Amino acid sequence: MTTSKLAVLTLFALLGSVSCQSGGYYFYPTPQQPSPTPSPPSSPQLMVGYYKDKCAAYVDVEAIVKKHVKATDAGMQAGLVRLLFHDCFVRGCDGSVLLDTFSNDTSLTPEKFGVPNFPSLRGFEVIDAAKAEIEAACPGTVSCADIVAFAARDASYFLSGGGISFAMPAGRYDGNVSLASETLPNLPSPFTGFDQLVKVFADKGLDAFDMITLSGAHSIGRSHCSSFTRDRLPPSNTTDIDPAFAATLQASCASPNGTDNTVMQDFKTPDVLDNQYYKNVLAHKVLFTSDAALTTNFTSNNLVRAYADFVPYLWQQKFAKAMVKMAGVEIKTAANGEIRKTCRKVNSRS
Repeated sequence: MTTSKLAVLTLFALLGSVSCQSGGYYFYPTPQQPSPTPSPPSSPQLMVGYYKDKCAAYVDVEAIVKKHVKATDAGMQAGLVRLLFHDCFVRGCDGSVLLDTFSNDTSLTPEKFGVPNFPSLRGFEVIDAAKAEIEAACPGTVSCADIVAFAARDASYFLSGGGISFAMPAGRYDGNVSLASETLPNLPSPFTGFDQLVKVFADKGLDAFDMITLSGAHSIGRSHCSSFTRDRLPPSNTTDIDPAFAATLQASCASPNGTDNTVMQDFKTPDVLDNQYYKNVLAHKVLFTSDAALTTNFTSNNLVRAYADFVPYLWQQKFAKAMVKMAGVEIKTAANGEIRKTCRKVNSRS
């Protein structure tokens, strides 16, 4: 067996069951269908069904969140998936990205106004509406951080046509600090190469497989042209982007008045959370340097091919597990957090 075949076999073994016969590989994902069975807790304090006995019997916290997510369109649902990611990578999954203010010091700008978040981050009004209904029925009990996690889970379900279905552990507390200055150092940039991407995710307790898997969320949503024109479109001579695709992007981004236009991140299935993203990566038809970077590492490139070529539920299952893992980053407790009354401001200290 050649070294390259051994590497591919090792990679696939990490993903499921593999047999090698007559020099060929036969990959059998395990299990063979997506399942909504509870995922293991991503943090010792988190558990599936956390709110089951914490509110009156008629109050179904997760159903309330799901109702509000279902009432939105695909664009807003894509924003809700991104909202969890941007929350968790800055001070952990603590709802800090929701805060409009957290201090009497007006010189301190909160996360949502940081460069990676403003004006593109969406979904705040959906979280507000779900929180208001839950707070009226079960006051002082359900954290904004958990609502963000539930909303991202539900948005993933609707955007994938039910293909991504998983239980989201809960029990997070809300943070009470939010700083725009912490967004750029913690959130991966669209201009980032492979090694730096791995480091940024590793700093949050996520490995390279998580990074590659979660990158599949770029199959939904839109991007401002300023996030890729500088390094991905001509006259840049370092890009590997498909020339015809680049020309289409240049036309879409052209603006006589200097407006920072937006384009779909996935030109094939823009409103579906699916494995098309990985096919786009291999075809050199992706927006960001960070997307193209997934083919610059041998193991990463093979995982991209696995996600692109095999049955869609392979990536769906791995994405669900990676979302649960990410949603357990740097969880706050009662000792260093709170249950906010509203998601846009910390509770009164008076």
